[in-house]
Amino acid sequence: MVVPAAGSAKRMDGERKQFFRLAGEHVLLLALNPILTHPAVHIVVVALPADQADDPPQWLTNEDDRIQVVRGGDTRGDSVWAGLKMLPSNIDVVVIHDGARPLASPDVVARCIDVAAGGVGAVAGFRVVDSMKMADHSGGITETLERSRLWHAQTPQAFPRTQIIDAYQSAVNDNWSATDDAAIVEKYGGDVVMVESSPINLKITCKDDIKIAEAILNKIGS
Repeated sequence: MVVPAAGSAKRMDGERKQFFRLAGEHVLLLALNPILTHPAVHIVVVALPADQADDPPQWLTNEDDRIQVVRGGDTRGDSVWAGLKMLPSNIDVVVIHDGARPLASPDVVARCIDVAAGGVGAVAGFRVVDSMKMADHSGGITETLERSRLWHAQTPQAFPRTQIIDAYQSAVNDNWSATDDAAIVEKYGGDVVMVESSPINLKITCKDDIKIAEAILNKIGS
C-alpha cells in the first residue's frame, strides 16, 4: 500500500491536513486504519513531507510495524512514485489511498483489493446525482453531460502491481502527470473499473471539511 501524505497545506493556513486531529485522532491514522485491518496488507509506505520523513512522528511509526516512511515529492504523483519504488517485488496488488481521506470503509478497501486481484484496476467512487454542465472560461455553458455514466472518483484505488508500476514508469519517462492514479493507468492502456463507495469518504481539502468529517465521526460513534 502507498499513502501520499506530503501535501503542502496551501489551503489550510499552513497546517498540514493529514496531521489534523478528528475526534482525538490524527487524520492520517484514520486514513490508514481501514487499510491496516485488511489481512492481505503486508506493507504500508507513507510519503511524508521531507522534514517529517527525516524525523517521522512516533504516533505514526509506533502505530504498526508494517508502516514505513519515505520522502514525498513536489506533486502527488511524485509522492506515489516514491512509495511505489519502496514496495517489495513479491507484492501482487497495490492499494493507493490519500492520507487526507479519513473516512473510507474497510468494506470498500476489501472490494477494491478483490477487483485488483482479478487483474484490473479498481477505483472507489460514487455516482453523480446532480446535473453536470460543461462551461467555457467565462462560465458560459457549452454542454450538459449525461450523468448516468459519470462518477466521482475517490481513493482507495487498487491495481495489479505490474499494471501500476509499468504505467507510472511510462508516465515518468514521458514527463506526464495526473492527479488521479487510475488516469495514469488508463493512459497507458490498463483496464480500470469503478467500485461503489459513498460521499462520506470525503477528502480533507479545507477547514470546512474538517468540521464535516468530525460531525460524521461523532455521528458514527454516538
